[in-house]
Amino acid sequence: MSSPQPLRLGMFVMPIHDPNKSLVQCIDEDLELAVLCEQLGFDDFWVGEHHTSSVENIVMPEIFLAKVLGLTKRMRVGPAPVCLQYHHPVNVAGRLAFLDHLSHGRLNVCFGPGAIPTDMEIFGTQPSDMSARVTESIDMILKLWEGNVPIDLKGRFWNAQMKDHLHPEFGVGHLHKPFQLPYPPIYVPSISRSSPGLIKAAERGFRFISHHMLHHGVLKEQWRTYVDAAAKSGRTATSNDWALSRNIFVAESTSDAQQTARTNSLGKCLQYILDLTRATAPNGVAMWKRDEQQSDAECSLDYFLNDVALIGDPAEVVRQLLQLRERIGAFGTLILTAHDWDDRLAWTDSLELFVREVLPAYNKALGAA
Repeated sequence: MSSPQPLRLGMFVMPIHDPNKSLVQCIDEDLELAVLCEQLGFDDFWVGEHHTSSVENIVMPEIFLAKVLGLTKRMRVGPAPVCLQYHHPVNVAGRLAFLDHLSHGRLNVCFGPGAIPTDMEIFGTQPSDMSARVTESIDMILKLWEGNVPIDLKGRFWNAQMKDHLHPEFGVGHLHKPFQLPYPPIYVPSISRSSPGLIKAAERGFRFISHHMLHHGVLKEQWRTYVDAAAKSGRTATSNDWALSRNIFVAESTSDAQQTARTNSLGKCLQYILDLTRATAPNGVAMWKRDEQQSDAECSLDYFLNDVALIGDPAEVVRQLLQLRERIGAFGTLILTAHDWDDRLAWTDSLELFVREVLPAYNKALGAA
């Protein structure tokens, strides 16, 4: 039997920023975080896409990540997700193939729908079409990456045709392919327990990223759903298929960590997401509950700080992380959720404590090299 592999480490910049900060300051701090992650040995760096929010304020993650590529040499990068319902598949396929070459193959890809109501409104998309749009877009993107001209793709939402004006002697009529063949590693985001999207991902060999606000009971069910769907399609799922995101804050003492996380940007982020989903989601905070019996009132900041986030001194966070793995099974990548640098020193100290003390102790406990 092979020994466990060391845990891969990722960072996810949603971003959630203080809207009173200038956009320039937010961008600069996120770039500083990317450089720090490279220095600390992170494997992956993910950035979200949002178009109409002053809080989640990175509009084009691919442009941001292009600059990150120029500031780093080793770390893989990826948009998480590319909001497929807002863009024509030809545009997505071309720009990601280009970015993959620009990165020399350091690109990861996460495909998803996007969820901010005003994003959907301004692009003229409907929540009822979300799943169908994402599925159709992925199908077209993969056909563009794997196929050759002539192209004639017809769908419900988009068409892609290139057949009547080909001039190969001039290089006219060319489809750019990714640097990583047939395409970069593809992930999908996952929030619900057993969504059709997660099942389709398992069937197609895509990896998945579990949301940072999910209870361990929901996470365990997600993994079971993914494993079963992969098996039915003739594929054996491995821990490398699963990236788990968590809110993590480490300090020299557990009491200090708990007190700080309640009032700093981590606690504010959790409360913001709770308030936003209460105001805009059709079922309110139901998506964040540990089970159907949990009341809306119980789905509170206290619940997330005490039962979902990983907060404490290094030894306590190691204990929580090992306990989480015992409850849900082996996951190959842990993605830390980035938060606004309301206190730069506290956040950089937390990252350094995690990388230098928590991660080695966790790997050692599992017998990973």
